[in-house]
Amino acid sequence: MVPSFAILGTFVLYPIVQSFVYSFQNVTIGGDSTWIGLQNYITLFKDQQFWNALGITLEFTIASVLVLIVVGFILALLLQGESLANRIVRSVFFFPTIVSLVTIGLVWKFLLDPSIGFVGGIFDLVGLPPVAWLTSTSLALPTVIFVNIWKNLGFAMILLLAGLKGVPQERYEAAELDGAKRGQLIRYVTIPGIRPTMLFATLILTIQSLQVFDLVFVMTDGGPIFTTDTLVNLLYRDAFVNYQTGYASAISFVLFLIIVIVSALQLRFFRYNDVD
Repeated sequence: MVPSFAILGTFVLYPIVQSFVYSFQNVTIGGDSTWIGLQNYITLFKDQQFWNALGITLEFTIASVLVLIVVGFILALLLQGESLANRIVRSVFFFPTIVSLVTIGLVWKFLLDPSIGFVGGIFDLVGLPPVAWLTSTSLALPTVIFVNIWKNLGFAMILLLAGLKGVPQERYEAAELDGAKRGQLIRYVTIPGIRPTMLFATLILTIQSLQVFDLVFVMTDGGPIFTTDTLVNLLYRDAFVNYQTGYASAISFVLFLIIVIVSALQLRFFRYNDVD
């Protein structure tokens, strides 16, 4: 196990510790570092761009995760049969999951281009005016959220489908003997039975959404006028464009704290006991 621990320590643990130290310093790439204590964090909480990015990240996360869990659960219920048609449809929904976010972002950016994109062509064909999906301050964020949902819907569906397969059939039979209808079976048997799977899916999707960067960077780069600027996009800009390594490290640890708090709340909400 020594080689594995050596690799983990060198490429994971050491950078985390070093980044934490940087968050208390004034560090610039290629320059000297000066210990400034909590100044980076004090500046951060006074920074309007940080609060804007935090709000956008939370909005992106809440909208994406809610839709993914609800729609993924509905699709899992509809496609849990093992017919050939269900398998084909499941594969179609799952295919975008295996494609990189950069590729997805580039493809959708081209499709949504109002001048040469496929969607703009359809609008023109039916006589509708072109829509600036990614350059409109009101449409850019919903558009990026839609693309994120489109990419991850198959992932959510497959996870919840696996949970459905794990619910013992005897529970349904006992509930049916007691006169339970379809809706009651879903509410009192299916949902409690897949609660651990739903917890796992919600945690994974929430962490992914809070850390979103690739899709935003490729499609809008935080624009227009910072209306799609997420925390990781802000972190990247401060670290690799403005070369403020210490300030960017402070952002990363605030994001880490947010992820820990949100995950703890989700674990509390979805807590599962054998009595359930």
